[in-house]
Amino acid sequence: MTATHPARPYAAGRLPRVPFPVVDEVDRHCAQDAEPSTIHIEVHLPGRVEEDRLRAAFAASLARFPRALMRERPRGPLARRYEWELTDGPDRDPVTFLPPAPGALDRARAASLAVAPPLTLSPPLRVEVVEEPDREGCVLVFTVHHTALDGPACLRLAATAAEIYSGRSLPPPSAPARPAAAPPPRHSGPSALTRPARVAAGAPGAVPGNGQLLADLPVPRREPGAPYTVNDQLMVATALTVADWNRRQGAAERPLRITMPVDDRTRGPEMPIGNGTRLVEVGFDTAEVASSGRDIAGLLRLTAERTRALKAQPRPQLGRSTSLLTTPLLPVAVRAAYTRGLRVLAGPWTSTTLLSNVGRIPYPLDFGDAGSSQALWISAPARMPRGLTFTTASTTGRLHLALRWSRTLLGDEDGEALLGLFTRHLAATSPEAP
Repeated sequence: MTATHPARPYAAGRLPRVPFPVVDEVDRHCAQDAEPSTIHIEVHLPGRVEEDRLRAAFAASLARFPRALMRERPRGPLARRYEWELTDGPDRDPVTFLPPAPGALDRARAASLAVAPPLTLSPPLRVEVVEEPDREGCVLVFTVHHTALDGPACLRLAATAAEIYSGRSLPPPSAPARPAAAPPPRHSGPSALTRPARVAAGAPGAVPGNGQLLADLPVPRREPGAPYTVNDQLMVATALTVADWNRRQGAAERPLRITMPVDDRTRGPEMPIGNGTRLVEVGFDTAEVASSGRDIAGLLRLTAERTRALKAQPRPQLGRSTSLLTTPLLPVAVRAAYTRGLRVLAGPWTSTTLLSNVGRIPYPLDFGDAGSSQALWISAPARMPRGLTFTTASTTGRLHLALRWSRTLLGDEDGEALLGLFTRHLAATSPEAP
């Protein structure tokens, strides 16, 4: 949710309402029980948190960001908008302390992928505190309904709760740096009208839903003054991983298009809460990711030109065509039906995969006696037709990768193979690589 639609005050006794922004509405239209639209976040702490103190800290954090206290308002059959209803407080406590037991973290991870917080209860997120008898410290497992919030917004809520819990205020972090202008790249990649490659099917199982692997990797090194960023290295590794995977599966070679979220929001206390990123697509021609004669250094420079130009270019969050789809000229039920239909028809032209690089986490997530975050993972939904997402975050000098896939496309062994390919290709982007 962004400031595009300010809350409308109503008469005494009626709660403020906010029309669903474009991103929220499209995600709500395309909801699927088999593959819930959840964001999974893990914060690993070296110590244990106090229950009452943590509950109070999260309650105070939500009070500071009232836009997070929302639930979907009931609507009639002819309603032309979905609307959020902003509540005075949580409908239920979002914090749960799970009983300490072996395997508790694995079960919490599985539940985060399989069960979305209901949109009818405020706030549409949950925080599970996980402790295991043989594990030091604890893990905060966040499950966020992506119709309402994105990962950076949830991290802002968590950072505020950490400040309240520890009693130590921190200076607000700076906003992400974005180029004011950038020249068009020498070669912009494949045409937007070209059908991109799909991630080739592996050996999926019979159980639907999402699978996930979490990896702790070194941040790739760069030469001093290199014209590319770590994000560009991740983008190249993602493209080469998918290209090699498809080649191994015998799929026909096609150009790749990789969706990349761009977040221009400030990270401070005034950060807008909701879905605030805009999506752009980075293209790769078939020859650029071919297995023979790869010029990694050249591909990094070319990718940097493309991503720099895309970041500098103003663009609606999901593009102009999607904004037209959500114009409230027809009842929302009608728009939902044709949006789902168009999504199926447009499946072959959907981007190949998604790389969401959150970057270096700008908050220490210091929970006082429980310590500061030692590791943090975020994973984005991996619904079909993409069926595969890469999400990265950097903390304490390490790169934390979440590889997530649709189980109707890939199996667990496929996920392991893709992780191996990504690790190898990411290492190859470092200057010391052979």
